[in-house]
Amino acid sequence: MTSEAGIEGLLREHPVIDGHNDLPIAFYELCGYDLDAHDLAGPVPELNTDLPRLRAGHVGGQFWSLWVPQDEHAVRRTFEQLDFVRRFVERFPDDLQLASSADDVEAAMKAGRIASLMGMEGGHSIGESLGVLRTMRALGVRYMTLTHNHNVSWADSATDEPVLGGLNDFGEEVVREMNRIGMLVDLSHVSADTMRHALRVTSAPVIFSHSSARAVCDVPRNAPDDVLETLAANDGVCMVTFVPYFTSQAYVDWVEGARVAAERAGLSTDDQPGNPIPSPLRPENQAKLAEIYGQPKPETTLADVVAHVEHVREVAGIDHIGLGGDYDGCPEFPVELPDVASYPVLFGALADRGWSTEDLGKLASGNILRVLRAADDVAAG
Repeated sequence: MTSEAGIEGLLREHPVIDGHNDLPIAFYELCGYDLDAHDLAGPVPELNTDLPRLRAGHVGGQFWSLWVPQDEHAVRRTFEQLDFVRRFVERFPDDLQLASSADDVEAAMKAGRIASLMGMEGGHSIGESLGVLRTMRALGVRYMTLTHNHNVSWADSATDEPVLGGLNDFGEEVVREMNRIGMLVDLSHVSADTMRHALRVTSAPVIFSHSSARAVCDVPRNAPDDVLETLAANDGVCMVTFVPYFTSQAYVDWVEGARVAAERAGLSTDDQPGNPIPSPLRPENQAKLAEIYGQPKPETTLADVVAHVEHVREVAGIDHIGLGGDYDGCPEFPVELPDVASYPVLFGALADRGWSTEDLGKLASGNILRVLRAADDVAAG
């Protein structure tokens, strides 16, 4: 078994750059973005994320997700989340440093700070405006997920009824403009046809900021093998997520069975229409649902995450894999990976399975840094 000291040393040399953390919306829901209400310099048990646990997890770079509901206020609320991230970074200058390029990330990590990047989670955040897209990039937003749970007018989502079969002409224009300004195209949440269409259009490497492998867990949010193969040719990266519903097939099957049982019992399970993580996953519902269904909820484990990491490595290759935990974006996580302090546990498990130091360094940060640099190069022309 790999020693704890060995993993700590590895991650000091190769800190984790995580692709997706929903602290902004979680902090809004907790206290309305009030940084005085909860001190993130100390433990905040209501969240998966605070500065002590980021340090314990050897997180050297974090993409903070800017996610807001898909409504008429989306653009304004996205700017408010961007403002929160900037104020959060300013509040803790010894721990955090804004970053929007590979050079920025490396400079922050060299200074012992956590590089803080931003990614918009859903094309609805630009309000069908390339001008808003460009302004977001100018303010430091580094990626945009083309859709969230619902379609936008120019791209199909993984969890909505397909309309376009991918992108329309404006969707192609959005991808090309993102390439031109150095904003990473994020294909998490989009339909498989949108994934394939965007990969045909893009001139820069793309990312999946928080997706896993559909061959291991068959849900629409995960990437099919043919897309992972194309991702390798694109030189992009799939950042594997820890969300149970995207990670464990047994968990998915339990949720679907529990939902059917609840509906037969006359209980509604659709309190969030269109949400691909249905309400049976809510902790307050699970005991009742397990009783109705007659089967206990299966645990999602470290082994489930390892299976996705190794499958993506097998199909796309070691140069095309990263991590996007989605902490603070889901009510629960695998039992051994409960929060942002958990990354050493995953790296220890992979080391025990024979992963080399070089390969673990690529997973931690090397691959996403390469993609950032490549996108910068494309933008520079």
